[in-house]
This record gives sequence, C-alpha cells and structure tokens, in this order.
Amino acid sequence: MLLSLWQQTNGSVLNAIGVLIGALVGLFFRNSLPPRIANTVQSAIGLTTLFLGMRIAWGLSDISIHGVAGIVIALVAITVGGGIGEALNLDARLGSLANSVQQRLGQSNDQRFSEGLFAAFLIFCVGPVTILGSIDNGLRGDNQLLIIKTVLDTITAAALASSYGLGVLVSAVPLLLFQGGISLAAGSLAQLVPDPTHNPTVLIATCTGGIILLGLGLNLLDITKLRIAALLPALLIGPLLVWALQTFL
Repeated sequence: MLLSLWQQTNGSVLNAIGVLIGALVGLFFRNSLPPRIANTVQSAIGLTTLFLGMRIAWGLSDISIHGVAGIVIALVAITVGGGIGEALNLDARLGSLANSVQQRLGQSNDQRFSEGLFAAFLIFCVGPVTILGSIDNGLRGDNQLLIIKTVLDTITAAALASSYGLGVLVSAVPLLLFQGGISLAAGSLAQLVPDPTHNPTVLIATCTGGIILLGLGLNLLDITKLRIAALLPALLIGPLLVWALQTFL
C-alpha cells in the first residue's frame, strides 16, 4: 500500500508539536522559578540523561563482529570521530550556527541557547525508539512508538526549556527534519536493514549515541564541560567500522 506523505511522517510532526508545546510551557515558567528550583530541575534532567545514556550504551555488551567486541568498536568510533570533530572544529561551528539562529530570532547571543538546542536535539533524537518509531511510521504508517515518545519528549522539553530557554523550542525543527527524513527513507532502509532491532550497524550507531548521551549528562550536571558536538562523527564512524569488519574479515 502506497502511503501518503502525512501517513509516513505524522508521528514526527506530532513529536515536533509536542516539543513546541512542552518548550512553551517551560519558557512560561522560566522566569518565575527561583534559581535553586531551576538548578534542581537541571540536575534532574542530567541524572535522567545519564541513566538513559547508560541504558542505551549497555547494548554494546551484546555486540560482537567477527570476535571484535562492540565496546572496542565504539571506543575506536568515539576516538576517531572525536579527532575528526575537533579537526573540523564542529563545536565552534555549531555554536556559531546557533548564534546565527538567535540573531534571526532577534535574541542576543547567549551560550545557554546553543547548549539547550544541542542538548534537546541529542536527548530527543539519540535512541532506538527514534529509529524504530520513524521506520515504523514510514513503512507502515504506524506512529504508536512516536506517540509514546512524544509524551516523554513533551515533558522533557518543558523541563529543559525552564533551564535553557528558547534553544529547546528551536530544537523541534531539527527533530522534525531528522525523524521525518528517516521515515521518508524507510522504504530504502527496509531493504538494507530488514530488522533494525538486531542489525549490528544500527545497534552500534545507537549504542555509540548512548555514550555521547553519558557525556551530555555530565555536562548537564556541571561535572565537566565536554565538547559533545566534536563527538558526533562517531555516529557515522561506528557503522563504517561494522561494515569494514563484515566485509574484510
């Protein structure tokens, strides 16, 4: 059955709307929250992000490609990807892009904007539910997983926006493009990845994203300030390593 554009992407559209609503609620209460409450909310988000990252990354223990453990593949991906990210100065480039968006919105430069935008995008888009939900939506018009994700993302967006502000609201745009893109490409992905839940290429990308979420959680807790954006190439390096191992070993 040929699905319409709306049937393929309605889950992502609803997800983006949920993030917008949650962020607006968070922005409404932002200025009325005492600093100690805002700090506690941010800590709660950080702890939850740490848990989410650990839960996702734990899947590496079940991955082995021709005797090469998943954690080894992820380590190489993070190391090489981080080196590429630093060479490309991704952190500064993405920060500059966020500043341009702020200026177009008539806002003065605020580091919290870019931090909120980046943190929200990672939290909303890294994880198996994002991939599986988008593929289900694109292949069969089934948006059930993305509806569940929307409820969780709406609550998270409200909490994030109360701490980080407008950047969380803007994150709805890349969220829609990312998930909608996966849904629209689902026909091709179905041939390449018959079962995403067990495909090592998808699992490595997802679990590597879990490690990046761990770093984001540490940043949210103000334990350290890792340049998380520099690690993003690892999400591509991991699947490339899996392909190389499967092809040449």
